[in-house]
Amino acid sequence: MSEPTSTASVPPLALVTGASSGIGLDLARQFAEHGFDLVVNAEDPALASAAQELRLGGAQVVEVQADLRRPDGVSQVWEAVRADGRPLAAAALNAGVGHGGRFVDTDLAHDLGIIQLNIVSTVQLAKLVLGEMVRAGEGRVLVTSSIASEMPGAFQATYNASKSFLQSFTEGLQEELTDTGVTLTLLMPGPTETEFFERADMEDTQVGRGRKDDPALVARQGYDALMAGEARVVGGRLVTRVQEAASKVLPDKVKAKMHRRMAEPDDA
Repeated sequence: MSEPTSTASVPPLALVTGASSGIGLDLARQFAEHGFDLVVNAEDPALASAAQELRLGGAQVVEVQADLRRPDGVSQVWEAVRADGRPLAAAALNAGVGHGGRFVDTDLAHDLGIIQLNIVSTVQLAKLVLGEMVRAGEGRVLVTSSIASEMPGAFQATYNASKSFLQSFTEGLQEELTDTGVTLTLLMPGPTETEFFERADMEDTQVGRGRKDDPALVARQGYDALMAGEARVVGGRLVTRVQEAASKVLPDKVKAKMHRRMAEPDDA
């Protein structure tokens, strides 16, 4: 499938969630560099500076600072998309959060927040986005999962499970939407150099201290796969893709122990 075309006066429109930093911001940069206008969302005030940067490249950008863990946050984002008046050509459902630690010790509010943002808000937005795209007979959606989706997440159990949901959900929709003109692409990053590990309170873990992939590389790989209509792309360096491939053949019990070594805090 070729990249969307546009006239000089009407560029295509893309939606990116989690766009204030990290992979989300770099995805927004990819869209802007390829001639898209944007609706961008994040919950934090850094979204304003990210949106201003994107405008400097010539894109028309509508910023929606809203918490997608709240139903009214999803509504605010969708209202901004509809208010533009153009059909949505592409969407990157990228917003996500994690939290480390032993499940019996973590705050339930953190666990429920992961489920609400990573799973519930993605399902809500996918329902809105895909419904419009299927009626139009065209569109592209990128869903950010993780290679963590394929590993039982000892000391990160709720996060990994949420990403497993996104993987299964997207793969099911890919089959449902065959021959509709709408494509879905799974982006599967490994550990990436973003604010994730600080926000997840995981800086004192092996994975938190380890080398990470460049979010710009991951976003470029995700964008290219999205535009090519690919079902799935593992983002990052070759070593990340090797790790993902190895996880497919290892027993879950072994993967759970491996994940524990990566994610267990030093003082646990």
